[in-house]
Amino acid sequence: MKVIGFGDNIVDRFLDRGVMYPGGNCVNFAVLARRLGLESAYVGVFGSDPLGAFVRSAIEAEGVDVSRCQTREGPNGVTEIKVIDGDRVFLGWNEGGVTTSQPFTLGPEHRSYLASAALVHSSVYSASEDQLPSVRAAGPLVSFDYSWEPERRTDSYLRRTAPFVDMALLSLGDAPLRAVEHELARVKAAGASLAVATRGAAGAVLYDGERFLTQGAAPTDAQRFADTMGCGDAFVTGLVVRLLQSGWARDSAPTADSLRPALAFAAESAAEQCYVEAAFGHGRPVAAATRI
Repeated sequence: MKVIGFGDNIVDRFLDRGVMYPGGNCVNFAVLARRLGLESAYVGVFGSDPLGAFVRSAIEAEGVDVSRCQTREGPNGVTEIKVIDGDRVFLGWNEGGVTTSQPFTLGPEHRSYLASAALVHSSVYSASEDQLPSVRAAGPLVSFDYSWEPERRTDSYLRRTAPFVDMALLSLGDAPLRAVEHELARVKAAGASLAVATRGAAGAVLYDGERFLTQGAAPTDAQRFADTMGCGDAFVTGLVVRLLQSGWARDSAPTADSLRPALAFAAESAAEQCYVEAAFGHGRPVAAATRI
């Protein structure tokens, strides 16, 4: 069974640590799925600078196939972050570099490659919206991370993306449960087959069009805690991997009996991610002079 992360990659610079790490929603998905035992690949655009080479080498070291990726002249994506009381605080970014300014365009050979996967994952940071119909038409299931910004979930944006999405992920933090259910219903009504919202310490809620299923957050060990980077990515990866293993497919929707254990596994995956530095390690010292 193979899954593919299609879209963004980035370098996360932790200013408080003086360390940079590879990351990006779609990269994290591919790496974490590989760590869970699946064959995985990443398809995206790297910058021609040393940061692009850094991210690519880290992904390759994790056993993820990057043979279909492209390198384009220009800067790789980079963010600046601090960790305050265990939570990541984003300070700025370069708008994704060439990943979003020169996004990946699928050709026939790429669509054939995507067809070999059980699921393709993308995100709002990938500039992949126009490619979603092609991804969907290739045959795999599609998961899509809408992140946390409300402007990424406008009615027009949902009409553009949700009809091509089998699993939509939202990050809604400490929003009241009624507001969470309202947002999940909006995304489902726009066309997504399933919609799930992560809520940090409050756990998660999934909506399949008939029922709202709640999942509490798994406990963590404060002595081992590193940061919350990648916890949402670990949750969605754990969720879709366990659902795929239970038989989820385009012609076989998951039942409540498969959704509940998958949600529990996803919560455990998110908790384990708290013990990992950044998204998946591979840290490298960075000089302050290289800041954005």
